[in-house]
Amino acid sequence: MASSVVTSFQPRSAFLGDRNVFKVSTTPFAQVGFSRKTIECKESRIGKQPIAVPSNVTIALEGQDLKVKGPLGELALTYPREVELVTEDAGFLRVKKTVETRRANQMHGLFRTLTDNMVVGVSKGFEKKLILVGVGYRATVEGKELVLNLGFSHPVKMQIPDSLKVKVEENTRITVSGYDKSEIGQFAATVRKWRPPEPYKGKGVKYSDEIVRRKEGKAGKKK
Repeated sequence: MASSVVTSFQPRSAFLGDRNVFKVSTTPFAQVGFSRKTIECKESRIGKQPIAVPSNVTIALEGQDLKVKGPLGELALTYPREVELVTEDAGFLRVKKTVETRRANQMHGLFRTLTDNMVVGVSKGFEKKLILVGVGYRATVEGKELVLNLGFSHPVKMQIPDSLKVKVEENTRITVSGYDKSEIGQFAATVRKWRPPEPYKGKGVKYSDEIVRRKEGKAGKKK
């Protein structure tokens, strides 16, 4: 084993008037070792779960392209090269990783969820409910348009996509339903964006299961 080498130098100090001695201990480069560890990506708990396919749903897989057809509609999805879809016996699908990378681990759980949403959407469907809170706030459906009165000087008219169904109950309860979960969520978010609920009186458009954190208003002047 090589021994350490001690070197010293004596700089002049203009303030002290004498020499200060510093000793530096150096270790030969041969004694320094480096270890490299291989980090394995953990299996996604969501991604490894199988997807049950009902009997009324048809699956068509061509390479990385998937088409799902059911009684409510038809959806398509293209998988990235990091994951693949495998058809198993007894009517189950499983999303598997093709490479062991961080991105593959991220895509694993994501595309398993997207695939499951497609199967459930074309067979059972999804819905999102909103509530209008405020004096004079109301909504109506006129043909293929959703008309909202939210306190503006003019009514807000929104075109309803062909794949969605919008129903209004009691003039203040909106139900958006369909087979494409992402399109339902996007349309509902656009409706809510016109008048988000404010924290003082809770007025605005909110989801039925949304909890609005309230704030206390300004207190009056104390006498």
